[in-house]
Order: sequence, then structure tokens, then C-alpha cells
Amino acid sequence: MHIGIAGNIGCGKTTLTRMLAEHYGWTPKYEAVTYNPYLEDYYKDIPRWSYNLETYFLAQRFRDVLDIAQSKEVIIQDRTLFEGVEIFVANNHDLGNLSDRDYDTYMQLFRLMMSMVSPPDLLIYLRCSVPHLVAQIQKRGRDYEQTMNLEYLTGLNDRYEKWIAGYQGRLLAIDADRLDFENNPEDFASVTDKIDAELYGLFK
Repeated sequence: MHIGIAGNIGCGKTTLTRMLAEHYGWTPKYEAVTYNPYLEDYYKDIPRWSYNLETYFLAQRFRDVLDIAQSKEVIIQDRTLFEGVEIFVANNHDLGNLSDRDYDTYMQLFRLMMSMVSPPDLLIYLRCSVPHLVAQIQKRGRDYEQTMNLEYLTGLNDRYEKWIAGYQGRLLAIDADRLDFENNPEDFASVTDKIDAELYGLFK
């Protein structure tokens, strides 16, 4: 089984992925942020490095999906191949950070990959307001994120909402603004109750 965690930068995807993996005994798949060779350059000069960054992410996420498809374990993934394209690539193209030529080349690669993979069995979307995202980004203190443009973050959030509104797969949307699932056991239990209901038909 493949479970994906979706949501904007700073919404708590990685934390929730880790906690759910520990709680259920699932195998986590984390996004390659620490080892991405383009990320710091990208935040310094987004138009210059967008194609490099997005293509790197596409390759990593496609490899992850292939690994997941071959696994007999329950895999929980921190950000999916699909939102990387639907949100970040589309946003960079619309902002002019990704040229039409690079975007078309990228989408050719994506469509080829899509013919070989399936969406997650369950997508968990962490919905957050922009002020909450900003507070979380400042709190975790990654240097390359501190100069992130507010307009950029807002644009991503708008795209997430539009994408989720039209999502065709199995979906669990969680309003995360008022939840502190990392430090409050009751908040984490409310999340696992919803997941249990979705996967196992409990508490319906």
C-alpha cells in the first residue's frame, strides 16, 4: 500500500510521515531535501535553477514510486511525484521561472513516467494557512528558506487548494492550522482516528 502526505512548504509533512511510520509500523519515504544539490542555488536564483531543481525532484520521486510499487510493505511518502508537478512545476512555469521550452520538455518526461505508475492508495493533505506556514518555516530555521517570497508561498497554497478540489483519488484532507500533532498526543490521535476510519472503516 502507498500512502502519500501532501501539503505546502512548512505544513508538517515530514514530521507527520515520521510519526505515522512509527505509530503504524509503516516504512517511510522522505523527500530528498538535505541532499538536493540544487536547493540552495534555487532559492538564490529561482529562474536560473528551476528546471534543474524540478528535474532532479522528478527523477528522485519517480525512482521512489517504482520502489514503492515493488514493495510488499505499507509505504508512507513525504510528498508525491504528482504534487511536485501539479503544484511546483506549474507554479514556476506560470511565474516565468520555467521557460515554455523547459516546461514542455519536463512534461514530456512526466507523461512518460505517468504511463508506468499509479497514484497513492490514500493521499493525506495537510491544509494550512499562509501565516501558519510562515511561522513554521521561521521556526525550523533553514537558511535557504528564510528569504522565500511571500507571493511565491501564497501562489503554492492557492495551487494546492485547486489541485485538491479536483483530485480524483482517495483523499483525506486535514486542517492542520490548529493541530500540534508533534507535541500534543490528543491532536495526533485525532489524525490517526481519521486515518483508521479511512483505511479500516473505524469510527464511521
